[in-house]
Amino acid sequence: MRKILLFSFFLILGLVGSQTLPPILGQEHFPLFKDITTTLLYVCLAFIMINVGREFEVEKTRWRSYVSDYFIAMATAALPWLLVAVYYVLVLLPASYYGDWDAWKESLLLSRFAAPTSAGILFTMLAAIGLRASWMYRKIQVLAIFDDLDTILLMIPLQIMMVGFDPQVLVILGVVTILLGFGWRQLARYDMRQEWWAILLYAVAVIFLTWLVNRLFHIHIEVLLPAFVLGMVMRHKHIETRTEHAVSTGISFLFMLLVGLSMPFFIGGGMDAYAAHSPVEHGAPSILGAQPMMSWGMIVLHVVAVSLLSNIGKLVPLFFYRDRRFEERLALSIGMFTRGEVGAGIIFIALGYRIGGPALIISVLTLVLNLILTGGFVVWVKRLAKKVYGDGAEGQHPQVV
Repeated sequence: MRKILLFSFFLILGLVGSQTLPPILGQEHFPLFKDITTTLLYVCLAFIMINVGREFEVEKTRWRSYVSDYFIAMATAALPWLLVAVYYVLVLLPASYYGDWDAWKESLLLSRFAAPTSAGILFTMLAAIGLRASWMYRKIQVLAIFDDLDTILLMIPLQIMMVGFDPQVLVILGVVTILLGFGWRQLARYDMRQEWWAILLYAVAVIFLTWLVNRLFHIHIEVLLPAFVLGMVMRHKHIETRTEHAVSTGISFLFMLLVGLSMPFFIGGGMDAYAAHSPVEHGAPSILGAQPMMSWGMIVLHVVAVSLLSNIGKLVPLFFYRDRRFEERLALSIGMFTRGEVGAGIIFIALGYRIGGPALIISVLTLVLNLILTGGFVVWVKRLAKKVYGDGAEGQHPQVV
């Protein structure tokens, strides 16, 4: 629980810094500060995604048995995403934008933060309460990883929608196909060093290679997929030491702080104020970013509404796995409520397209709220699991309903 609260604390601390540092540093020093924090953020994101890829452990000979799991995970990621996207357009924007494709594609990109489950947080907490041997833990492990994978893959067409079709899009799709094919064929094949310092070096190498490809061939590929694939091809080694846990947790905390720092400067001027303190990456401010700021009371109401919609969407597993008891399926769904680093990474990518305004603030605060509530979600899962498995019987197959 302490770790979850610290995730929220560092994200909020970064948000405060994003609103106070631009005026303090001024135009002379802020661009350099922004470049440094952005580079560090990408390093942390690559580090995290490599570790997510390392958790992708499936038996390739039983791939057919995972097909239904993947589609369930895809639906679990898609429903909250679509619900939040519709909410952003129909509730946050004027009626004149209801039929505007640009407004919809911006909302579809930003709302993708609601899709991914935080696999790292979830696995750690469920293992800590004694569920590692249960069907629930094994199934949620598969669903959470597929959930993250689906989020990463769908970001590619979403980003293509943002920049428009270009012949280079075909090249990007080709690169993505090659990466995925390589990751699947070489899954868990390479015996590589996997101490924290090695993963950090791999993360820097991934960032350098993606930057080099962008510079030489003008092909923009986010670090999410290459880092994930690199983690996939490693033969996963479980290094359980205090130092490994401390460094990994510290990098996650730093990532949340940097995500907060990357938020636009919106006090007193919305995205116009942001434009004065940040370089333009993709042209003029977006439709969402151009919306006027609303009162904090209204923002709180929207945060609660978006949180409810995103978590209702995560209840998809409740309607599948009908050979298991209702409490198991409900616990499985509640476990998917947890959000974390990948969702924060999606928000950061959306910033590159000048997507800001009230929708961005609501997205960030919704992430904070879900992080704060994660401890409660896990306690809820534990109570449901105890009802199903009882004490000391976490591995047994419960009576079918």
